[in-house]
Amino acid sequence: MNVKLKVTPAVRRAPKDRPSPPARGGAGTHTPATQRLFFALKVPATITPPMVAAQKKLRGNWRAVQPEQLHVTLAYLPAVPHDRVEDLKRLGNRLSADHPPLNLNLRGTGYFPNEGSPRVWFVKVEGEGLNELAAALREGIQALGLSTDDLPFKAHVTLARKKGPAPRVPPLLFTDHWQSGGVTLYRSILRKTGPIHETVSTFRLRGTPVLTPLPAEASQETP
Repeated sequence: MNVKLKVTPAVRRAPKDRPSPPARGGAGTHTPATQRLFFALKVPATITPPMVAAQKKLRGNWRAVQPEQLHVTLAYLPAVPHDRVEDLKRLGNRLSADHPPLNLNLRGTGYFPNEGSPRVWFVKVEGEGLNELAAALREGIQALGLSTDDLPFKAHVTLARKKGPAPRVPPLLFTDHWQSGGVTLYRSILRKTGPIHETVSTFRLRGTPVLTPLPAEASQETP
């Protein structure tokens, strides 16, 4: 006797959803509900040529920062909710009213975190009032309940970032200087080719410069 077997077609089950990786949205971490912002001083186009010439010395897996992206970061905010941007604009307007324009000077090059295992190549920046402005911004940001990075402020312009094995560039010294008349609030957008910085708002430094009194003459004329 022939017995016919009923073959039931295989049922394709929808794959189970894979668990999502644990969220990393703690304090100071970027999530889709937040954005990366930073306050900075833009380097004018008249100052960039010597730095661009220095970047030509790079070899290997260094990625040079484009001239229009060169800046001095004053305060970095890695995770700002979209509805808090207006608070940062008000902070920028308030602080810029009290701070005068800054006279800035480029100095020597260096590496972060150190020369032994460099990831960033930079040039140091100095200027009277620069540290005070950065400190005021960071204090104001913290007063708003927002987070900044926990790195100590070291004024610099990033020239390049290392993406793999690459030789170091010997130390270089710059003598260029400029007057910075305003602070910019940037939005940082990460791309495979490097971060893109979009201007959110600008704040003109409107404080009155403090005049340094001339030193008294060492000798007086005899009547």
